[in-house]
Amino acid sequence: MLKIWGRLSSVNVQKVMLAVRELALPHTFTQAGGKFGVVGTPEFAELNPNRTVPVIDDGGFVLWESNAIVRYLASRYGVGSLWPEDACLRADADRWMDWQTTEWQAAMGPAFLGLIRTPEAQRDRAAIDKSMQRSNERALILDRALRGREFIVGRHLTMGDVALVCSAHRWLALPAERPDTPALSAWYRRVMMRPAPQGVLTLPLE
Repeated sequence: MLKIWGRLSSVNVQKVMLAVRELALPHTFTQAGGKFGVVGTPEFAELNPNRTVPVIDDGGFVLWESNAIVRYLASRYGVGSLWPEDACLRADADRWMDWQTTEWQAAMGPAFLGLIRTPEAQRDRAAIDKSMQRSNERALILDRALRGREFIVGRHLTMGDVALVCSAHRWLALPAERPDTPALSAWYRRVMMRPAPQGVLTLPLE
């Protein structure tokens, strides 16, 4: 059975859990990271020398790095659904997964840490405002890409949506000003109406 280590407050763990739930994969989940500890133990270091979550063990195959895990699960268990059979659609979904990590999530990081994990008196407002400006600019890029589409590469939810919706969940929940993004917001609602996000993307930010 698939084994997963992580904490649901992590955007990277959310990606993996959303993929697992979309694919209806039997699994066990061990709370690890943050307040749960575990990642500092020698046993966990054998699984992931970076001592970060998520980590999976699928029948003895151990893998870390969230996008790599989502790609692996999609390609092994979700051909024709999360893993598009068409090479161009697959590359497009793959591209948006990398963009989520290197552009949108990277831009949003300081705002998330400042607004959610830093006491108000200690916040760096300039850094938060700059981060929100950058993350809002990225959100507008995604909004334009989603115009006229049900999901990021067309009519069906793929691994690209799995990664993107986890960042969208954070961006939409941050207590900050955001531009109007009708296509992004409609896409987010479509994804959130599916069973898989329940219990994963319905938790408050922490």
